[in-house]
Amino acid sequence: MRTAYRVETVRAAEAALMARLPEGALMGRAAAGLAAACCSLLGRGRVYGARVVLLVGSGDNGGDALYAGARLARRGAGVTAVLLGGRAHEGGLAALRAAGGRTADEPFGPLAEADLVLDGITGIGGRGGLRPDAVPVARAARGSGAVVVAVDLPSGVDADTGEVAGEALRADATVTFGTYKPGLLVDPAREYAGALRLVDIGLGAALPGVPDLEALQHEDVARLLPVPGAESDKYRRGVVGVAAGSARYPGAAVLAVSGALRGGAGAVRYAGDGGDAVLAAHPETLVHAGPPRKAGRVQAWAVGPGLGEEAGARAAVADVLASDVPVLVDADGLRGLDPAAVRGRDAPTLLTPHAGEAAALLGTGREEVEAGRLAAVRELAERFGATVLLKGSTTLVCGPDGGPVRVNPTGTSWLATAGSGDVLSGLAGSLLAAGLPPLDAASCAAYLHGLAARRAVSRGTPITATEVADALREAWRDVTGPA
Repeated sequence: MRTAYRVETVRAAEAALMARLPEGALMGRAAAGLAAACCSLLGRGRVYGARVVLLVGSGDNGGDALYAGARLARRGAGVTAVLLGGRAHEGGLAALRAAGGRTADEPFGPLAEADLVLDGITGIGGRGGLRPDAVPVARAARGSGAVVVAVDLPSGVDADTGEVAGEALRADATVTFGTYKPGLLVDPAREYAGALRLVDIGLGAALPGVPDLEALQHEDVARLLPVPGAESDKYRRGVVGVAAGSARYPGAAVLAVSGALRGGAGAVRYAGDGGDAVLAAHPETLVHAGPPRKAGRVQAWAVGPGLGEEAGARAAVADVLASDVPVLVDADGLRGLDPAAVRGRDAPTLLTPHAGEAAALLGTGREEVEAGRLAAVRELAERFGATVLLKGSTTLVCGPDGGPVRVNPTGTSWLATAGSGDVLSGLAGSLLAAGLPPLDAASCAAYLHGLAARRAVSRGTPITATEVADALREAWRDVTGPA
């Protein structure tokens, strides 16, 4: 599992570790890892004679860049440091000059000829985008054709929130030290980070056991996914109810059921007006015309996709929320959702809005949600007392207890296609019925959903929601291996 910690926590851990180490040892570890990453990015045999430009601010990130530059210079690279902070780390600057590196007053000439640029302008404490005097330099670096490597974090992005409140330098790769920072995993900042490489500087033992963010990996998802036992039957594996679709949107019912059938539950009950379309596509579904409370016993409900705005839609949502089983609410089910009705439930609730739906629930603008995704998902979870899966460029999952937010690492922009969210709703609902807690059900569903989309893309683009649903079989096998 990848974990990320806020700046305050990282600095406290660094201070604790530095108190036990010789002076400069921690920066030396970071610089060694940074230089090794730069060597691999330049390619074997290309370090000697390579032209490297260091964009150096006045903080420790600038010092890391200078010490790494000294290591590259000793291997034969031509290293030029551009000092942007008015002052630079004295020890790092002395090491660079002793290794044959030089400084330049004018950045644009060296940048035009660079093979690799190290971005050490600002560190993890930077806020509000780049300073105006750094903007032309950052633009020249990005337009130079060189490989741009961010030191710990791309300059101009917020390490704690992933927000980009101004201009930032987009990197091809980011070499981060000790632990991931939330902004490296959450958009919009994640887009600026490029490929991520974590350098172990011995910080692990000094970090608290509970991170601010976590991202599941294959082995984590495989451990969580339900596996039938020798005595399992369809009821013991869980039955998921799907209340979705309408006469106007029968396809939403089909797609939600498609996701549910591939989610590990033993059976799917469908309640609604799309029964004929559902049976035509999936004859194994147990279909009822509704209302949901009369469809039969289930272990969880997924409600909302394609219900429309009619009075019957509101009645179906109220019916499901009145049940005593875990409930997932998506799409049309989120319209006008009352926080008190959700908080008053005895069973868990999972909400799965996209940015526009989240904005409506919070009474704010979509742009504000997209710019501050971490703040939005946390506020929604607290307001509704529910687990919230915030869909989008980075899918985030937050529980109501204020624990770590989970970020999904498998997302892809190809999921921005009609109906893909309906598939995700059915899939997550099925995992709820199979017994997973909402945080795990949502996280595993998002992970599999992203893998399925990538599988579908590999066969040719563009892709449809139906293709994503079909590829869930392969995604499941990718994670768990053959049965």
